[in-house]
Amino acid sequence: MSTPVILIADDEKAARHAMKKALEKQKYKLLEAKDGKEVLEVLKKEDVDLLFLDINMPEMDGFSVMEEIKKLPSPPLVVFITAYGDEKVAVKAMKMGAYDYIRKPPELDELRLITKNALETVRLSRENQELREKLSLQEGFRELLGQSDAMKEVFARIQKIAQTDVTVLIQGESGTGKELVAREIHCLSPRHKGPFIAVNCAALPEALIENELFGHEKGAYTGAQTTQKGKFELAHGGTLFLDEIGDMNLSTQSKVLRAIEEKKFQRLGGSEYIKVDVRVIAATNKDLKKMVQEGSFREDLYYRLHVMDIYLPPLRERKEDIPLLARHFTKLFAKKHGRNIKDISDKAIRLLMKQDWPGNVRQLKNLIEKAVILCEGDILDEKDLPLEKPKTSFVWSNFLDLHPHLSFREAKKMVIEQFEREFIERKLRECKGNISKAARDLDMHRQSLQHKLKELNIDPSRFKE
Repeated sequence: MSTPVILIADDEKAARHAMKKALEKQKYKLLEAKDGKEVLEVLKKEDVDLLFLDINMPEMDGFSVMEEIKKLPSPPLVVFITAYGDEKVAVKAMKMGAYDYIRKPPELDELRLITKNALETVRLSRENQELREKLSLQEGFRELLGQSDAMKEVFARIQKIAQTDVTVLIQGESGTGKELVAREIHCLSPRHKGPFIAVNCAALPEALIENELFGHEKGAYTGAQTTQKGKFELAHGGTLFLDEIGDMNLSTQSKVLRAIEEKKFQRLGGSEYIKVDVRVIAATNKDLKKMVQEGSFREDLYYRLHVMDIYLPPLRERKEDIPLLARHFTKLFAKKHGRNIKDISDKAIRLLMKQDWPGNVRQLKNLIEKAVILCEGDILDEKDLPLEKPKTSFVWSNFLDLHPHLSFREAKKMVIEQFEREFIERKLRECKGNISKAARDLDMHRQSLQHKLKELNIDPSRFKE
């Protein structure tokens, strides 16, 4: 990277001078602007890498300038300068695409650190730009594939979000690839050299989740024979991915919020605070806004996570991506399992595109792997696809024709049993056979659901992937 160009925009000459003096020992080209109009004039003439932008300036405030900057083909990275120290101002700045913000007057060490980190982000962005653009416009990122307009929007959003350090909320149905999105944000961010730690909040019992997140001290409880680090601590310097955060209980939500805001926490049984530098990315397949209204999810945590968001569309809404995904998975699993399969036929592709895919990309991926293992030829054909035969929906007229002599009581019992079976099986499929999660979603006690499964002769293990 050539000599970095930094523009300092502030209507106070003394403030500009102080910031220049703090940075002048580094090999930076330092420029000044006294108002918003002058900022835009400088940007027309100079390729600025980093802009320190005061919010409260005459004629054009910092937010108005930011709107104009976003229209530029190669905008600089922006760090807002605010005299308010208001969290709402900072959140608004981040949502507009700012890299960070700094309070006025800035602490000199903090100013130098933010400058160093921001310029490192610029360098990484330039080094990877060509590769990222090629992937985002054609095939995607690694296994996060797609050529549809919906996925191109997702890729573009990943690129923008990755350059900031704000919390992110990824929303989408199970199997759409939310963890893949989180990993891509991490890999394209300045934290890419740090760890990526994933926690599935739905898979952990309430009694264990805090221990998993925050760790424990030796002797914190019976069986705690050694000190154990939690996921927050293990993710220091990197990214912590909280999957299915909608399944986290309110007590843990409170502690997670505090850890995110204060960047410190206590292990279970500990008295000392442990400081961490972690970026949090959360994901959910639930409607958190509705959960906030119902009181089952904390409003303050929701807004803390929702600084930036990404919505992943289900596969049924982007079926034009199925050929690309199917061919990719065919090659992937043919190589993995040592099978001499060259491609997948057009007939097989057309059949795949007729399916609804309730399990989304994960379901498609698993199906292709099974097909590759079972295929006897060198082309994966429609006969090789282990698709389930569609179940006949319950039709009242058919039921009466098949059972003309049933009493009202007998008919009612059969109809209710059929409804219960289909409803519970669908929920188990959504929850991948997790009885505890299915019971919560069905608003049933776990024991009641287990009794009902036994009564209906339903094996929940059939729905585990």
